[in-house]
This record gives sequence, C-alpha cells and structure tokens, in this order.
Amino acid sequence: MIVYRLSRSKFRNDLSGRGAELAGGRWNSKGTPMLYTSESIALCTVEVAVHMPLGIVPLDYYLVQIQLPDDAAIQEIKLEDLPEVWKTFPHANVTQEIGDNFVIEGQHLILKVPSATVQGNHNYLVNPRHPEFSKIKVIGAEPFEFDKRLFVK
Repeated sequence: MIVYRLSRSKFRNDLSGRGAELAGGRWNSKGTPMLYTSESIALCTVEVAVHMPLGIVPLDYYLVQIQLPDDAAIQEIKLEDLPEVWKTFPHANVTQEIGDNFVIEGQHLILKVPSATVQGNHNYLVNPRHPEFSKIKVIGAEPFEFDKRLFVK
C-alpha cells in the first residue's frame, strides 16, 4: 500500500516518528513516537493546512510516497467506536491514549484511523517500534507547492 506524507525538506527521509514524539499529536502523547501518513495527497494537504496559521504559506515541503508492506498487520479504529469528542480541537486525550496503547502493545505495524479534518478519509499511523518497521520504504519524494488560496486570511 502506498501512503503519503508532506514533510519539510530536511525531514523528507525521516520515518522515525521523532517529530510526533517531541510534539505529540491527536493520536499520540509527547514521548511516544508515531509516523503520521495519509491515504491521499489531498488529505495530506489539508492535514498540514489546519496546523498552519492563516496567512502563512508553508514553504520547502516535499511530498513523500511511502510503501507500506501489503501483508502488514493493520488495526482499524472505526468511527462508531470513538467517543463524540474524538475530533474536537484541541484534541481529546482519549485519542492519544488509543495511539499510545497501539505503540506500547506493538501487535500491529499500522493503525488506520478516521481523519478529523476530512470526513470519510483515513490516516495511517505507523509504529516505529514495531519489529516490521524496517519494511517501510520511501519510494519517492518531490518538492510540493501549496496552493496559496488555502492560507488566505
């Protein structure tokens, strides 16, 4: 399976999940590494846009294509299994607990979760501590230019 990620140039080949480990995110607490990827280029774009202040166009980004093993164990979180507050902003701790447990338990390489930004779409979170993590490969990276209209005040 091919998934996508938008990264700043200097991090385009970094799949360690270190950025999420340092900052935390919707699906992980600070201190828990997690590689966030999306099922489409469009979803990646929206995921970056919602984290940028209006008026600031992200520069020096790369679109990274990542190959996940077709036989990888995937745990899926279904929308109906999440509490109503799962996609609030700021994010609820309940989603961080789900992601942290996913990494700690280490049973699956991939966690498929619903997107909080684009209804009906999914993000694929990868556990950098899983024994099969070495099977994850960057298969392409190219400069990406955001449409300025997404960031207009």
